[in-house]
Amino acid sequence: MSATEQQPSTADSDAVSIYEVSLRDGLQNEKGVIPTEQKLVLFRALADAGLRRIELTSFVSPKWVPQLADAKELLAAVDAGPGMTLSALVPNAKGLERALGTGLHEIAVFLSASETHNKKNVNKTIDKTLHIFEEIVPPALEAGLRVRAYVSTVWGCPYEGPVDPARAIAIGKQLVELGCYQISFGDTIGVGTPSQTRDIVERALDALAPEQVALHLHDTRGTALANIVTALDMGIRQFDASVGGLGGCPYAPGAAGNVATEDLLYMLDGMGMKTGVDLNKLIEAGHVAERVVGRPLPGKVHKAGPFKRRGGVESAD
Repeated sequence: MSATEQQPSTADSDAVSIYEVSLRDGLQNEKGVIPTEQKLVLFRALADAGLRRIELTSFVSPKWVPQLADAKELLAAVDAGPGMTLSALVPNAKGLERALGTGLHEIAVFLSASETHNKKNVNKTIDKTLHIFEEIVPPALEAGLRVRAYVSTVWGCPYEGPVDPARAIAIGKQLVELGCYQISFGDTIGVGTPSQTRDIVERALDALAPEQVALHLHDTRGTALANIVTALDMGIRQFDASVGGLGGCPYAPGAAGNVATEDLLYMLDGMGMKTGVDLNKLIEAGHVAERVVGRPLPGKVHKAGPFKRRGGVESAD
């Protein structure tokens, strides 16, 4: 199956695609290094729940992110089921070289909408980072990989404060023109509110098609789900999430984890949206994630459990 065929369709207005980032965005923020075998346990729990878009790891230098130094070993050990898309973060041409031939279906590139955060994160200006992407994206496409892109600090920067959304959208448009199939706009420090989200999404939809827009929202201040509802009302159907709320950003002081995948799914199920993910199994994956990292995680639904809705039907149905 080709990488293009791997991409889930959201042509159905009730269909939502969840992009699971716990194995990469979540585990890279852990203080200790999680053994590859434990990462595989978590991967299998996520896949068993029905998640089909999973970002497994990163090909960033192990010197900077030792938690993901086993990228090749992990990819060699995973068993991707039918219709599953496996992705990894790639920062530069050297990272792409390491990623090729590992069985990935797509890669992801990343930069920030604020100069200070971008320099803290990748030690380069935004313009220099975009130039480096010219050495990554075309070769990846030629190798048969799809390319997704993250634009961080769109709702606000921990160093600069408010960020002009026009700057973030312009970056996103450049990345699409370069060949990225989708841009994941991030609220890296979780400062966004629904009115701000509406403004950002309106601007994004003026420049890009709905299927080219995804949101990556951290729940630092408890507003991630409210922002997602706003985006859903505007036609956005692509969201990043991390089981248990694993994650954060080492270069964003105070940033808590991503929106918990099980919390997102519980809400989507209750709204009648279709994801193909089983809530009961995802709740168990949340417990697996806690055992893997050895501490409680902030997600709510894996603690509270499912709820029998009208007619005795589990909310996971």
